[in-house]
Amino acid sequence: MKITEYLTIGTLLSALVLAPSAQASKLYRYKNDQGNTVVDDHVPPEHVKKGYEILSRKGVVIGVVPRELTPEEQKRADAEEWQAARAKKEEQRLREWDQSLMLRYSTIEDIEAARERALMDLRIRVSILKGNKRSLKQQIENYQTQAAEMERLGHQVDDQRLRAIEDLQSEIAVTERAIVDREKEIDAVNASYTADVDRFTMLLDLVEFRRQQSVKKEDKYGDLGS
Repeated sequence: MKITEYLTIGTLLSALVLAPSAQASKLYRYKNDQGNTVVDDHVPPEHVKKGYEILSRKGVVIGVVPRELTPEEQKRADAEEWQAARAKKEEQRLREWDQSLMLRYSTIEDIEAARERALMDLRIRVSILKGNKRSLKQQIENYQTQAAEMERLGHQVDDQRLRAIEDLQSEIAVTERAIVDREKEIDAVNASYTADVDRFTMLLDLVEFRRQQSVKKEDKYGDLGS
């Protein structure tokens, strides 16, 4: 037999000897049905749901697989996760709101001025809509007067006037809905700016509180230094 053949056989034997130890580089610790702690190179499927620990060859815990939760526990865990996600989202919303307020305004008066500009624009729109409504109603009254005069003279009111009255009434209905929408928008904008004022006031109070705390700390260290 050639030397190369001896080397090949030796390499294969070494691989076979080392393979089990390489595969068992990790151990697992779990509880069996009797409640006894077992350390093995695998966890039987029936014990996986109870949870187990992953150990190094030196017995050091390098990982933990928790036990499977009961339906009730899973329900509570999902609820807690949802609450945490909601709290995190709210925290992010407040942080972005605060940053926006501090970038846009310097004083409460700035917010009030912005409120008035926004409300003025909406009030002008409402005023225009109400003016249009009055105009439409006046046109209907004119057509109705003409129709009444024709009937008084014994003439039949033509379909064109009747259709015109119906069209005008439809326009009035659309205009009235637009007025309601704009008035709701006014309420929403007003409420939004009120919230901005309240939040900005809180931020100013917080800044003042921190300033006072900083002054107290400086005075304290100043007294200690003297």
